[in-house]
Amino acid sequence: MTPTLSDCQQQAKQLALQFRLGKNTQAALDMAKMVSQLISLFPTAEPANVKQLQQILGQCLACQQRQDWLAIADYLEYELQDFLQQFC
Repeated sequence: MTPTLSDCQQQAKQLALQFRLGKNTQAALDMAKMVSQLISLFPTAEPANVKQLQQILGQCLACQQRQDWLAIADYLEYELQDFLQQFC
């Protein structure tokens, strides 16, 4: 079954909680799967929307490199949710 944007929103909320609870390793692995699913859902999106998604995911990656798990949780719970909401 192909994931939907609503599925990705739910996954992002769950990942944010995992990061906040200190389950960083599993959350990072699950986040990679979610990002792959998100990218597959936006192949024909407007360039501005793709750019905005890239910026959010880029910030998540930067936070991950700094091991700033709470910041990743914030991006997943707020920034990504706000972005995806406009398509649901």
